[in-house]
Formats: sequence, structure tokens, C-alpha cells
Amino acid sequence: MNSTMPVSNGRRGSDSRWIKSSLSFSNGNCVEVSSLPGGHVGVRDSKDSHGPVLSFTPGEWDAFLGGVRNGEFDTFGTI
Repeated sequence: MNSTMPVSNGRRGSDSRWIKSSLSFSNGNCVEVSSLPGGHVGVRDSKDSHGPVLSFTPGEWDAFLGGVRNGEFDTFGTI
């Protein structure tokens, strides 16, 4: 992981567009992602839009998505 970035007004830059999954429920247990300057990807807790943003390089993000697609995280969050 590259860094944790403080944000102002829940955004890093006025042109940031935050997206959460269409599979998210209205219970607020969601994360949102956004494109950041330099090709980085930001991730934040949707319940804390003014809180910290985790910033990932393009390579880190691609590796994470590859792991998700390969099912490497399927056992996390299960009872």
C-alpha cells in the first residue's frame, strides 16, 4: 500500500468522483474508490467521507483486482 492521504470535504481534488459497488446495501458498510492524480486509485470508507483515503499505485491496484478475480479473498469476512 502506498500511503494514507488526508482529504478535505471528503475529496482529494474537486474533480474526484467517488464510486461504490452497485451491490452495496444501504447499511453503510461500503468502501468507495476514485481515480487520483498520477494514475493512483483512492479507497475510503463511505461512512467517513471526510476521513483518510488509502492511495494505491496502478500496479498495486491491478494486483489487488487480480487477486479478487482469482478468488484469493473469498474466505475473508465469512463466519
